[in-house]
This record gives sequence, structure tokens and C-alpha cells, in this order.
Amino acid sequence: MRDKISQLFCLQKTECKNNSADNRGHNVSTKATSNGTMCANGSIGTEGPEATETDSSGTGRMRKPLERNGSTQNDTVHLERRLGLFSGVALIVGTMIGSGIFVSPSGLLVRTGSVGVSFIIWLACGLLSLLGALAYAELGTMNTSSGAEWAYFMDAYGPAPAFLFSWVSTLVLKPSQMAIICLSFAQYAVEAFVTECDPPGGVVKMVALVAIVMILFVNCYSVNLGMAVQNVFTAAKLVAVVIVICGGAWKLFQGNTQHLSNAFNGPMPNIGAIATAFYTGLWAYDGWNNLNYVTEEIKNPSKNLPRSIIIGIPLVTLCYALINISYLAAMSAQEMIESEAVAVTFGNRILGALAWLMPLSVTVSTFGSANGTLFAAGRLCFAASREGHLLDILSYVHVRRLTPAPGLIFHSLIASAMVLHGTIDSLIDFFSFTAWIFYGGAMLALIVMRYTKPNHPRPYKVPIIIPVVVLVISVYLVAAPIFETPRIEYLYALLFIFAGLIFYVPFVKLGMTPRFMNKVTLFFQLLLEVVPTSSMAMFE
Repeated sequence: MRDKISQLFCLQKTECKNNSADNRGHNVSTKATSNGTMCANGSIGTEGPEATETDSSGTGRMRKPLERNGSTQNDTVHLERRLGLFSGVALIVGTMIGSGIFVSPSGLLVRTGSVGVSFIIWLACGLLSLLGALAYAELGTMNTSSGAEWAYFMDAYGPAPAFLFSWVSTLVLKPSQMAIICLSFAQYAVEAFVTECDPPGGVVKMVALVAIVMILFVNCYSVNLGMAVQNVFTAAKLVAVVIVICGGAWKLFQGNTQHLSNAFNGPMPNIGAIATAFYTGLWAYDGWNNLNYVTEEIKNPSKNLPRSIIIGIPLVTLCYALINISYLAAMSAQEMIESEAVAVTFGNRILGALAWLMPLSVTVSTFGSANGTLFAAGRLCFAASREGHLLDILSYVHVRRLTPAPGLIFHSLIASAMVLHGTIDSLIDFFSFTAWIFYGGAMLALIVMRYTKPNHPRPYKVPIIIPVVVLVISVYLVAAPIFETPRIEYLYALLFIFAGLIFYVPFVKLGMTPRFMNKVTLFFQLLLEVVPTSSMAMFE
């Protein structure tokens, strides 16, 4: 079967040989081959004899340089740097502006009971997302490996916490995020054709599954196609945002400000209610860290990563603030709460015969957001599996299209299962609680590495107060709901996180591998036409 794979892919022969069955994560020497490439652990590349720094996290890993040279024809199969500044901004904006602003406004009003408080929380969520993203920009320019939190946990804490993050994110966080967005997409798409009753649940789920398959095809076919779709849909959703804002401005010009007056009437929400309201608002902003998952594919990440963040997140915050004002110019807070499709209700009141543009705009927005979510999620699988934290096949790349197809397919399958068995509200609460545990962990990682790696190059550096503030808020967001309204779901989430140790100890720490896994890996290689990016030893 090995011969069949080698013949099928017709890969060039290399002079690199793997000296051990599994040298992932250990320091090894490199040697030059006859074609000028460097070889280590059976890998080839064109980075040249650049100095590498041994990671002081205790894992013994070799740190890659902050910037890699551009790819050449002599490179092994790998992910290429194709994302510029515009694509980086499009990925952030296109992922953040998705279903949240169309699903969350009513939920946030319910939990705060006040128009004014809900508006303040919308702005506070935007500020928190910006601060968190700026801290991530420092982490992402220190270590330009894909994988975001997984890579930073490896540097700061070692392999065990990094594995727990990849365990939870791969099986729960990223798939649930995509499932929520696709369910929102399907709900608005079906509602455009069903006007006299609620959309049938079965039909909504089937449409959501079709959307997942379409997005999976786009991202497996080509990285360039995936980013082209992202850029086009981001532009389209910004047009939709402008339509909403202009409609709201027209209503305000006509004097419809009654729903904005006395914005702070009503009792103030308690501490736990504010935390859960933040969950709802932060869900709408989620995606601010997605660019860190694809840093290996960003051109000049030391500059384009922070620039994309500084442009993208304030733009989204401004859009959200103006959209909420526009909603309240056309309907009352109670009408927003009672509407299951706020944007559609807004369109019916403002656009008249063109009201159909609103559900169309929402479906465009959510489809683009789902596309960006899967684009980033596949890179997490790719990075963690490459280190041996997940199945090896998930780190493989299509031999011709250079896309991480196995990781993309894996995430899509789990997201499809969640679509069939979950609801939007339950998925949002679980996602938000679990995600902020790891966001806080990333802030702590940055603080820790300020002391453990004080001399490490930092092309972009934030004031230490920023990660400290985000860490404190993360602790509050995780702890407040538990103490205010204890729910068994929070315990289940924590147990699921630490259940990952059951798999980490035998399969990662001790390196145990079932005998049949080699055959399974080879089978999927033949089926999917994928190869590893860092080791060609199997072809020797």
C-alpha cells in the first residue's frame, strides 16, 4: 500500500530519512541535502540555515524563526502564505459579522432588561474583543505557527494544557460555533419562503447541512477560492449593514426616537445576569482571534496580523452600535424581544417591497461567517495533529490543492452532528462559557512568557495592563454565572475539559498507538489524496 501511495502522488524523492518512529517535539540536528534544502526528522524545506531557539517551556521543541522565507518549487507539500492585509481584515470582519448581530440583540435585551445597559454591554464587548485581540497580536507575532491558543499554550505551559485546548476546541468549540452560524443561516434562508408560520425545524436543519457541505467543498478545493468567497461575502455583508444603518438613520430623521428615550428605565441587572448578557454579546463578536489560527498563511504576519486587528475590530464595533440604534429606531425593545428574526422584522417595516433583501443579506452574512470559521478551524486540527496531539491524518494536506482537507472534513462532520441534535441557545451558552476559560488562559500565557522569555523577539508588544485586564474579565465571565445561577451544564463542561487527560496520558505522553491506526491512516491517504507536511519517511 505504501508503494501505491508513493506512485499515486508522484512526489519527488528526497534525501531526508526519518531516524526514529516518532521524533515530533524533540530537538534534532539538521543537515543539508544536495538540492540545498534542509532536512530534520525527515522534513524538507527551503528556510536555509537560520538560527533556531530552543523553547524554554520545558517541551524541548525547536522554535521556528518568526518569519519563514517564501515557498519555492523545492519545498515539500505545505500551506503557503497567501493572505495579505485585505484578506486578513476580511477574515476578521467576515467571521465576526455573522449570525450574532441578528440572533443576539433580543437575547441581550432579555438578560439586561434595559436598552441603555444592553447598548453599553455591546460597546464593552467590542472593547474587550479589541483588547484581547491586541494581546493575541503579540502572541501571534512571537510564534507564527498556526493554531492560536494551542501554540501559545505549548510555549507557556507545555503539551498537556495545549492538548486539553485542542481536545475541547476540536470536538466542541469550533464545531459548535459553525453549527450555530449554519443554523442561523438556514433559519433566515427558509424564513424567506415561509411567511405564514414558523420555519419547520427539519427543513432548517437540512438546509444547514447543505450549507456545511458547500462550505466544506469550497475550502477543500482551494485556499484561494476560500479566501475569494470570504472577501466577496464580507463586502456583501458590509453593504447589508449599510442598508440597515441608512434605514435607521431615515427613521431617526423622521423623529422616531421614542424607543431611545428613557433608555435606562427598569431595574439594574445583577452580577450574574450581566455576565450571561456578556456571553450573548461576546458571541456576536466571536471570531476576533480567528486570524491567529492561520498565521502560517499570512504574508508578513509581524505587520499584517496587528494591522488587520486594529482595522477590523473597531469597524465591527462601530457597525454593531449603529445597527442596534437602527433597530430601536424602527421597533421597541419589547418588539425586538418578541421577534425571532429581528433583521427581517426591521426590513418589513423599513424596506417595503424590497423587504426580501433583508433575509437575503442575513443569509449572505452568515454563510460568509461560517466559511471563515471553517477556514480557521481546519488550521487548528492541522497544527495540533502535526505535533501528535490528534490523529496524524488530520495534519495532512492535499497533494495538489495544498488544503488541510482531513481537518476540514473532521470539523464539518462534528458540526453536522451538532446541527442535528442541538439548538442555537443551548450551543451559545456552552460555547461562551468554555471559550472564555481558554481566552483567559491565553492572557495568562502572555503574562507568563513576559517573565520566562523576556528576551524573545516581540515584533508587536502590548502594555502588560491589557492582558491583565482581559484575564480578570475572563475570570469574572467564567465564575459569575457559576456562583449566581449554578447549573449542571457548567460542571459537565469542566469535566469534559479534564476528561481529555484520559486520552493524553496513554496516546500522547506515553506514545501508545493502536496497531490498526497505520492502516487507517494509509487508507485515508489513498481516499483523500493527502500527504504529511513535515515528514516524508513513509515513502522511503
